[in-house]
Amino acid sequence: MFMAGGAPTARRLAENIERIEALGHRLVTALGERALPNPGVEAPGPELMMTAAGAWMKALAEQPARVIEQQVSYWGETLKHYTRAQLALARGQLTAPDDDAPADKRFQNPLWQSHPYFNFVKNQYLINARALQDASAELELPDQVARRRVDWMTKQVVDMMSPTNFLATNPDALEKAIETEGESLVRGLENLVRDVEQHGGEMIVSLADTDAFTVGENIGTAEGSVVHRTPLLELIQYKPTTDQVHELPLMIFPPWINKFYILDLKPQNSMIRWLLDQGHTLFVVSWKNPDTSYADIGMEDYIDAYLDAMDKVRELTGQPRLNVVGYCIAGTTLALTLALLNKRGDDRVNAATLFTTLTDFSDQGEFTTFLQDDFVNGIAEEVQRHGLLRAQLMSRTMSFLRANDLVWGPAVRSYMLGETPPAFDLLFWNGDSTNLPGRMAMQYLRFLCQKNAFATDGFDLMGHRLHLSDVKTPLCAVACEGDHIAPWKDCWKGVAQMGAPDKTFLLSESGHIAGIVNPPSKKKYGHYAGGADFDHGHEAWRESAGFVAGSWWPRWGEWLAERAGKMVPARAPEREILPAPGSYVHERAG
Repeated sequence: MFMAGGAPTARRLAENIERIEALGHRLVTALGERALPNPGVEAPGPELMMTAAGAWMKALAEQPARVIEQQVSYWGETLKHYTRAQLALARGQLTAPDDDAPADKRFQNPLWQSHPYFNFVKNQYLINARALQDASAELELPDQVARRRVDWMTKQVVDMMSPTNFLATNPDALEKAIETEGESLVRGLENLVRDVEQHGGEMIVSLADTDAFTVGENIGTAEGSVVHRTPLLELIQYKPTTDQVHELPLMIFPPWINKFYILDLKPQNSMIRWLLDQGHTLFVVSWKNPDTSYADIGMEDYIDAYLDAMDKVRELTGQPRLNVVGYCIAGTTLALTLALLNKRGDDRVNAATLFTTLTDFSDQGEFTTFLQDDFVNGIAEEVQRHGLLRAQLMSRTMSFLRANDLVWGPAVRSYMLGETPPAFDLLFWNGDSTNLPGRMAMQYLRFLCQKNAFATDGFDLMGHRLHLSDVKTPLCAVACEGDHIAPWKDCWKGVAQMGAPDKTFLLSESGHIAGIVNPPSKKKYGHYAGGADFDHGHEAWRESAGFVAGSWWPRWGEWLAERAGKMVPARAPEREILPAPGSYVHERAG
């Protein structure tokens, strides 16, 4: 009986060993392709380390009792924890003690509560985490920048050292390995090798199944035509879905950090389709994914592209004016464009909408760590070397703002459990990021983010010094309450300083994407609207606003309709370079 069951098992074991050996060779080869690392973007620089070490030495010198008390408390709690476990083991009590640790999705497996070994490991990790966090919080640091950077570094260490990130202390992975006779670990190694090969020697975990979606086939399928193309953009005009449309056309500038089809993932949550159904002649820009030949493209080139695209829309529709939308970095650039047009006395933009747009960078929030000179200098070295701020560096940086959700959790599922990345359209889009031209990236980081020039002394561009107060176009701004990329209070702060006498601010629930891609049919997230106080801070504005259940889209739709002119016969695209979604959207970052 043993032999009958053992032969297939032995063959399977031999096959797995052979696969592991082959995968090991591939992994070594792939890791060898990694470019020389740049210390400036690999870890916190020595300045931060010296600041933290200096603060600790200062505390030790000035308040030794407090430091010793922290250490004694930590070791006392650790020894008590160890002693309780040893005592239970000596008495043969192979059950976990009562566990009142707070709920944490990393520790959902019942064994974290019921099994004495895993329960001990988990609780010791929580003791260690509290000790690190308390020690960090007690440091007297020179300023708020240092405080935020030390807190960020502490959180990264705490998240990285979670026992769920290691095979020997992850019950889910061990159970799966036993259940599959090791097959899950082999699949995990296959996933790891695939990711390292796909990312040029870098270990970047895939968040979604890249084979599950094709733009233009099962996502980004709204009908339209590319009606204009330049080296920087393709302009898509969408086929109308109503017999009549508003007289003034509507144009959307999406961010060039990601692709435009976030606004057209599926028919049921497509903002593009919804706007067509509201009777707008809709144009959307699809940006070029830059290669090294774009190294010298700057902010002024993007603004020129904005103006060129607007000219083409006015030519195609016969309308001298139009309404425009800018999302994220494209909104920041749109605000600069509006300030420039005001300086030039050009009134082509009738009304503008900004989605999750930062224009005042006085509070760098969660990006504080990445906007200091040591890190930005590291990016400058990358740009000097490659001519680009490469997509994988941006993706990695953004991922570590939510490391448990976007780094460690996916890595555990893929590499330890051997799971295939999910077929999730939003995560597919999130992974379809783009390079940034080197010159534009450094202008944005140095002058907008670090110097905050647009909100202070002025941003010098195209022969003019531009200020937020120069933005005088009728304006609607939409921010999201849970946005960690463009915090709503900072979006509001920029809008409050703009010179537009006609401005509306809407605050959606949820985050940077879900708060914007929030169709009325979902009835999921509500919003704040109607606030008129732009003089006493963001909280005073929210107190003056009212909460409305459901999507902000209908309210924005009413705002647009009031500024879009009379109804005229629908305009279909009259020329087609190629069908939507065009060709630039298919270019993936190398």
